[in-house]
Amino acid sequence: MKTIIFAADYSKNSVTALKYAYGLSSKLGTNLLVIHVYNLPMMFGMEFEDFYENLEKKTLKKHNTKLKNFCKKHLGKDLTGMKIQTEAFENLSVSQGILSKTNEYNAFMLVIGMKKESAIKELFMGDTSMSLIEKSPSPVLLVPANANENLKLIVYATDFEQEDIGAIFIVSQIARKFNARIVVVHIAPNSLGDGNLKMEWFKEMVQQKVTYKKIKYRVLFSEEIFETLKNYIDSNDADMVAMLEREKSGFLKNLFKRDMVKEMESFEKIPLLSFNEVNY
Repeated sequence: MKTIIFAADYSKNSVTALKYAYGLSSKLGTNLLVIHVYNLPMMFGMEFEDFYENLEKKTLKKHNTKLKNFCKKHLGKDLTGMKIQTEAFENLSVSQGILSKTNEYNAFMLVIGMKKESAIKELFMGDTSMSLIEKSPSPVLLVPANANENLKLIVYATDFEQEDIGAIFIVSQIARKFNARIVVVHIAPNSLGDGNLKMEWFKEMVQQKVTYKKIKYRVLFSEEIFETLKNYIDSNDADMVAMLEREKSGFLKNLFKRDMVKEMESFEKIPLLSFNEVNY
């Protein structure tokens, strides 16, 4: 049985992300593992050994109780029969702790909540989020506070990478369960170029691996890649945007470098599914 992992931090947005992760896992028929990573202060000296061991046990019990109560409060009083497990554990690094559990379960997806007023700004200011996107062996789904669980349209932004095909296959698995449409979008800088020809070639490549029928392909011609994608998402009421994050020139890194946070508010309203190219 596949597993979706949700990393909880008890923030306000974490509640929305928990509900979204549970709804997604229920629809996909996967288990949901809700985790929380905490750390203890380092103590040195033999006189602290017994005290520290006792502190570890008490802290572990406290965090596991808190995590289970968090899930009960927001998902239902009784988790029995809901295919939900909870696990709090210690790690000096939150991101490393999450990644270790993602690897251990070979997770289908890792879900985290976006935080603060500006989700995109937080994404780049927070080491944890970007570290997970860069290193996670599983797709990372970032869920904003106002995410809608009704999944009807997924926009996949492509630059015709070979790795995109594997990512689109996973997106199609999600879309199939919701009977959702997928639109594969490429933004070409020059209308006189070969954008349409490349899309036809790419479409044929995808269809060799992906059998889902509700996929359309669009080429948009513009020099303003980020703004054009934003407008397309807005005008088509997309419910999720997915893309491949390349090691050297990923969309999210470029977004940060171009200082377009304010212009990309659309990505604070719908979930963003990121695939690390090294895994595909």
